[in-house]
Amino acid sequence: MSDIPSSDEVIVRVERGVGRITLNRPGALHALTTGMCRTVTDALLAWESDPAVTAVLFDHSGERGFCAGGDIRMLAESGAADGVKAREFFFIEYRLNALLMRYAKPTIAVMDGVVMGGGVGLALPCKVRVATERTTFAMPETGIGLFPDVGGGWHLPRLPGKSGLWLALTGARIKGADCLALGLATHLVESARTGELKAAILAGDLHAADRFATDPGPSPLAPHRGEIDRLFGADSVEGIVAALDADGGEWAQAQRKTLAIKSPQTLKVAFRQLALGAAAATFEENMRTEYRIGARVVARHDFLEGVRAVIIDKDNAPRWSPDTLEGVTETMLDGIFAPLAEEWTPL
Repeated sequence: MSDIPSSDEVIVRVERGVGRITLNRPGALHALTTGMCRTVTDALLAWESDPAVTAVLFDHSGERGFCAGGDIRMLAESGAADGVKAREFFFIEYRLNALLMRYAKPTIAVMDGVVMGGGVGLALPCKVRVATERTTFAMPETGIGLFPDVGGGWHLPRLPGKSGLWLALTGARIKGADCLALGLATHLVESARTGELKAAILAGDLHAADRFATDPGPSPLAPHRGEIDRLFGADSVEGIVAALDADGGEWAQAQRKTLAIKSPQTLKVAFRQLALGAAAATFEENMRTEYRIGARVVARHDFLEGVRAVIIDKDNAPRWSPDTLEGVTETMLDGIFAPLAEEWTPL
């Protein structure tokens, strides 16, 4: 069997023919680092050609959640300097996302607890995606001036109706029942039974999630799906805001208040990103676009200010620039999306 790399931050081993990857930064809610992405990539590449490995299982240590995202502080520190480490992180992480998308062997992610940002990028390419009643799924990047990356441009516009665009723009947090209803999860299993589920998988039952699955009950989002499709169906962010303003309903006004505190730049970046991702012919094409965005936005004011306000000072009062949607011009967006001298490439 191939030698498998491992580290303190991500535990990699083979158990009875199943490659098991356990995220192990519980104090940081398993936020991904460049080293973690390298380790996971190396393991997947080793197992890809190893006939003794029949499947791959992703899980996490501790109780709080699967993965809360990436190393945001590092990205901000790098973006404020020369951006080299930030670009390296995106380059390696996006290669991992693309590798998982094309991976031929069965892949299973147990998405218990928090699943955000980088955790979404690991989980959504997996063929079996197990949520629980404790799952909290979100792509909250508009609140820190980043953007819904790690394949968000590909995955989100392929969700039912405009639900993916709603998730991207608002950063809404949804639970397991909604994840199942939208197709983000393939199964819902009670959190208390995830240990049994993983034991069954490691014993060779790669379809164990079918047996352990339970009915989560009604999707809390279901009553609003029609509103989402109608209100988020405009051809611009300004159009969405106008539709929300015109609606006047309680739910619509709640969405309007949410958008009002997000980075105008990021709202428009995400809107264009998802439109391009919806039209992309391949996942790799989408990731090339996302790398262009990521390489640039980490050095821009809104990301550095968003990290300051939400993560460092925690005053939750970011001062966006531009501070209006109208101030974010098409020329500005064109610059963020333009080709790079050194483009992203898949493995």
